Amino acid sequence: MRKLVRRARSRSHYAWFLAVREWPLLVVALGVLLGAVVALPVVAGAALSLIVLVLGVVVLTRDLRGLRGRWSGFEFSQDGAPFPHTEIAVPATYPAAFYSHLAGRGTALLSDEIDHAVRERRFGVRIAEESYRPAAELRATAPHLPQLHSATRPLLDRPVVGLRSDPLPGSGDAEVRVHRARSFDFQCSNELCGMRIADRETGEEFDPRRRLLTDSAGRLRSLDAGELADVVGVSTLAFTTEGLLVVVGDGDPSGGGPLEPRDLATSDGTPRQTLHDVLRTGMERRLRESTGLSSGSVAGTELTGFARWMERGAKPEFFGITRLSASSNSIRGADLSFFEVDLATLRRELRTGADLLEAPSLPGQLRETGSLRLLLAVRAAALR
Repeated sequence: MRKLVRRARSRSHYAWFLAVREWPLLVVALGVLLGAVVALPVVAGAALSLIVLVLGVVVLTRDLRGLRGRWSGFEFSQDGAPFPHTEIAVPATYPAAFYSHLAGRGTALLSDEIDHAVRERRFGVRIAEESYRPAAELRATAPHLPQLHSATRPLLDRPVVGLRSDPLPGSGDAEVRVHRARSFDFQCSNELCGMRIADRETGEEFDPRRRLLTDSAGRLRSLDAGELADVVGVSTLAFTTEGLLVVVGDGDPSGGGPLEPRDLATSDGTPRQTLHDVLRTGMERRLRESTGLSSGSVAGTELTGFARWMERGAKPEFFGITRLSASSNSIRGADLSFFEVDLATLRRELRTGADLLEAPSLPGQLRETGSLRLLLAVRAAALR
């Protein structure tokens, strides 16, 4: 029953997503309906009403076919190929940036200097007045995206927060810009970069990674020059009172997921003033949702780093460490695992040039099953 309810909610969210962004179609549909109401019961003027009705039906049919037809000649499928990080240069504004490819997990854009700025620099937050809306060309992919029509994993169109500027190093305080968005906006923008889009007749491919993520010089676009939703991901590593790392499921961070609009304000509606406060709030919320911990079990969270997840449209990801006031015995659950991670030793190994997956001190199970977000969060924690 629960799956049926979620599927119904997913379909209603999808219908509303299309309706809001294709409102001219609704206006035409309303004209058709009014024409029908007038034409059927009223004899006088029936001919004129019928003409209006017929014209409205023709226009509505044409626009509906156009909506689906913009990408109807293309086949959409998941692209399992790694991001071409050897072919696309890093943004010129990112200091000492580099790509890190973890086999079987994904690719991230990293910068130790940006990590330091995230930890130490004070960033204010400015929220855009208008919510993000994908360009018409991107919105038109919605009828063709398999993930929006999945019966086994229906998606809900939840409110999320995107980042529109980069947390770069510098002197003094700075400001980052964010915007409100929806999950389906993310599917029709960033997540397209994980799709293979090929012409059904010619086999020619539309390469979303290069078309959507690079500038005219072939470099990866910075966030302030992007046109995608760029939904913010937040992940934190929770450590118990005895120093054990809490891992969720097969290999996910203790708390991880998208930043949401409710993280931008306090419980009384007062806007949070700094990026640190917003991110910590989101991390601790996701931690409680993932583990079932109460707010009283969270002793505090510090930021550790930043990355961009390339296979997911170069979306921004922030990482942190959360100290718990609870032991592993008091928070054990069927979906939780605990690991000893020597961050000091791992730091020395990384500083001497060891790759993360080859570092001797990284627990074997994390090396084998850890997700990209978990491994990046461990790296940022070790190097903080």
